[in-house]
Amino acid sequence: MKTRAGLRVPLNDLARGLERAPLEAAFQRVLASGRFIMGAEHDGFEAEFATYCGVRHALGVANGTDALEIALRACGCEPGDEVILAPNAGFYAATACLAIGLVPVFADVELDHLTLSAASAAQALSSRTRAVVVTHLYGSTADVAAFRKAFAGRGVSLIEDCAQAHGAMRDDQRAGALGDVAAFSFYPTKNLGALGDGGAVTTSTDDIAERARRLRQYGWTRRYATGDRSGRNSRLDELQAAFLRVRLRVLDAANVRRRAIAERYRAALPAGMKLVNRTDQAGVSHLCVVRHPERAKLERHLEELGVSSAVHFPVLDTAQEALPRGGFRSMPLPVCEAAQPEILTLPCFPSMTEEETEHVAGALADFG
Repeated sequence: MKTRAGLRVPLNDLARGLERAPLEAAFQRVLASGRFIMGAEHDGFEAEFATYCGVRHALGVANGTDALEIALRACGCEPGDEVILAPNAGFYAATACLAIGLVPVFADVELDHLTLSAASAAQALSSRTRAVVVTHLYGSTADVAAFRKAFAGRGVSLIEDCAQAHGAMRDDQRAGALGDVAAFSFYPTKNLGALGDGGAVTTSTDDIAERARRLRQYGWTRRYATGDRSGRNSRLDELQAAFLRVRLRVLDAANVRRRAIAERYRAALPAGMKLVNRTDQAGVSHLCVVRHPERAKLERHLEELGVSSAVHFPVLDTAQEALPRGGFRSMPLPVCEAAQPEILTLPCFPSMTEEETEHVAGALADFG
């Protein structure tokens, strides 16, 4: 395949994807309203995002990590409880667990898409297990139905980490509606990204929604009356909600483009290289990740041809310095440990040009 000399392809380019006119109009609406926290745009986004995800409730919060923490608390997790996690997803869920005194328990992942394995998670179950955080890694949805079967009758809450999976569908449901409760991030690089930070909790369970609603605003049961000591200040601001309403309208089209780019790369891969992403409706290619046993060589090859790359994520949770010694458990992790030195993230964003896509595909095909 041909590559174009001198062409440089960034890992992402957020400025290209901005629809400036509707975003500027959204800004002007908020400015004119004089309401900057929990106004009409906030309420409108919550309603629209709940409808989009197919759930009864969507609750805006300040960021994705707060969303995870609030989801854990809303499910009844208390200090000392165990929460089963994947160890290859950037330490975000572990950060939320440690913030509220929960014990992370790491289980291995599935071979094909590196999402949490229900079989390994079931082996990690103990009398102290209160929840499982199922991360839809790189935008590929995990098999939540398998987790429901494995943990049926055990009193274990299923929490989806949807930070990389906005709009993905599995079993005729969207990510965010598959578990008991879900956490979303709207960090600017996400498939549905704000122009700053933001997050949301989604659920169809009324009592979980009601507790999450209290937790995000001081634990209030009514204005200025605090009834939940675990409350905090974590709100999605009005301006970001307005921007997210604009960007939600084009999310599905952007996801179609991401899948097409990932599928183009798949078709170009040489022997010995594997695409981790799902490219059907159950995947939205938030990150496009390949595996190869000579990752460093592949990185150098791509850089020489002007193709940016990165590693998501370079450190397994079990190796993070912040993890308290003796404060976690782990199952054997043969799949995680084999994949970690091989994974490499490629450019894959909706505003990539066809020329850029073909250039990356050609660079992959020429590797050997």
